[in-house]
Amino acid sequence: MTHFSSFGIDEALCRRVLSAALSRGADDADLYFEHSGSTSVALSDGKVNRASTHVDLGVGVRVVVGDQVGYAYTEDLTEASIIQAARVAAEIASGTRATAPVALTERRLADRYPATLPWEGVDLETRVRLVRDWEQRVFKEDPRVIRVETSIGDSFRHILVARPDGRLVYDYQPMTRGFVVCTAQDGEKRESSNANLAQRAGLEFYDEERVSRMCHKAVADTMLLFEAVKSPAGEMTVVLGAGSSGILLHEAIGHGLEADFNRKGISIFADRVGTRIAPPGVTVVDDGTIPHARGTINNDDEGNAAQRSVLVEDGVLRGFLHDEISAKHYGVAPTGSGRRESFRHVVLPRMRSTYMESGTMPPEEIIASVQNGIYCADFANGQVQIGAGDFAFYVRRGYLIENGKLTRPIKDVNLIGNGPDVLATIEMVGNDLKIDEGGWTCGKDGQSVPVSQGMPTVKVSKLSVGGASA
Repeated sequence: MTHFSSFGIDEALCRRVLSAALSRGADDADLYFEHSGSTSVALSDGKVNRASTHVDLGVGVRVVVGDQVGYAYTEDLTEASIIQAARVAAEIASGTRATAPVALTERRLADRYPATLPWEGVDLETRVRLVRDWEQRVFKEDPRVIRVETSIGDSFRHILVARPDGRLVYDYQPMTRGFVVCTAQDGEKRESSNANLAQRAGLEFYDEERVSRMCHKAVADTMLLFEAVKSPAGEMTVVLGAGSSGILLHEAIGHGLEADFNRKGISIFADRVGTRIAPPGVTVVDDGTIPHARGTINNDDEGNAAQRSVLVEDGVLRGFLHDEISAKHYGVAPTGSGRRESFRHVVLPRMRSTYMESGTMPPEEIIASVQNGIYCADFANGQVQIGAGDFAFYVRRGYLIENGKLTRPIKDVNLIGNGPDVLATIEMVGNDLKIDEGGWTCGKDGQSVPVSQGMPTVKVSKLSVGGASA
């Protein structure tokens, strides 16, 4: 806990605060210290039009009695202020059980995202040079480019979790995201597209290969839109491309497998553990251990080590994503999925990196098996009803499939369906799993956390396809 020692936080103080948190009788409690900082720089029309820096510091105190949670936080790290927050939380959730904290022992966990060049040591001018370089790269790609917007955002977060059972867990979490928007004109037509890359890493993330790929993708996707046609509408076979199609898996299925929705009976999967919900060959995983992935964590915000959690195995639902409260309710171990946006927020079961494992089919054979349908290459936003799993997703880029081949590009496409139905109607799973590198952020109950997602190429026998206004 060397980092927080500079703020006067030590093991003795943590024990005194935990004693105050448990003073009214509680099953459990935790302290969540956080010191974070973020910087963003944005450029458009050749000028830096936004630059900001934000620093945050505080602690959240949670007290748990059964399913009842008392929570309070403070931005003042003096002992008096922290103990006052602990007493407030204890008043909110009080019980009859007498508990006391044991000696704290710091736990060493895996470091899945070491930063060679941490953002704390990077000056603003370096960030400005990056976004100017990206702008010039995009302009050089094609003479039809008329406007470029670029931005970089980065952050660091130091967290320390202390628990009455003796756990003391520290983590340093870097993050960065680069973003490029390209606008081009061809005759009277004007189109725009974007590309972004994100990872838990330092400045070293922006190497030549990644930067070139990001800039080229923004331009190539924009130019493709000049050739794109409207998609036919109706129910048809859909092939989901590897990578960003994982957003559909995340939203339409993943949220329904978070344990709090099932404990409350909201999710359609609530009573289906151990039953078949997808064809054989479909395995869905939520993984907090992928090196440097945006959704990766060394430990969750309750001090539990991150792990790889198999949710659907060969088509059979095996379990849910748990924080400690839901794990106790179900009589299982936590999955390292307890996450919060900041010290101001309570813990919730959340996804980390959600993906479908590779199957056996080459992607070109999957496409060749479709007489008429569409291929979805890139997704943008969508809307989902978590309880039932009904969704509508916007496809940013795709292609018609005609006689087993990708032909004309398409745009302004919506996919409309139901998550459980999509699982049940999967016919082929490709051997090309790709974890998307985009800067995905997941919202739930007013909290936002960084996540990753991925998919191999997948054939769904039928989905409703509509235009942008559908």
